[in-house]
Amino acid sequence: MKLFLSIALALACAGLTIALVITKQDDNARHELDLNTLTDYSNRLDAAQLKIAAHEETILIVSNSLVESQAASSALSNRLAQAQAAIALDTEQITNLNRQVAQMALENQAASQRLLDLTNQVAGLTSKIALTETNLAQANKEYALLETRLRRDVAERIVVERKFNNLPELQAQLQRLKNNPAQQISAEGIYAGLGIEVRADGSFRVISLD
Repeated sequence: MKLFLSIALALACAGLTIALVITKQDDNARHELDLNTLTDYSNRLDAAQLKIAAHEETILIVSNSLVESQAASSALSNRLAQAQAAIALDTEQITNLNRQVAQMALENQAASQRLLDLTNQVAGLTSKIALTETNLAQANKEYALLETRLRRDVAERIVVERKFNNLPELQAQLQRLKNNPAQQISAEGIYAGLGIEVRADGSFRVISLD
């Protein structure tokens, strides 16, 4: 009986030893697997941390770029506002200039019309002056003829008066009139003899000068 118990106990101890060895091996294998897994996760964590650090750097760069872009956008917005204000001012000035140009065009048109009217007036006055000068020249010519005729008539009258004041000449003239009676002399005949044309309005014109 004791032998059986010893054998059973030995078998149990052996079984326990085998189980313990197997368990130890399994534990060692699991431990090694856990270590490998832990190492892998650690490596993955390091890689992830490196990626996170790289992403953080990239995010920082992007953030800085975004800040710079916002600053540039703000500057561009300010420039755009200034440009729009300048364009509005230029547009207003262009509108004013166009209005002034239109006003000047109207004034130039009016001035051109006034200049044309003045030119026509000057042309009319020039024509009238030329006609007046022609009439004046004709009048001067006629007055010169009249003056010459008057001087000649005065001289002839003086000669006649002297003849009438001379008794022998007067007697001789009376004798000629008796022998050669003259025809009746009309006013037209007198004017015809003077070489003057009398118009209906009482004006006259010298026809010829003997």
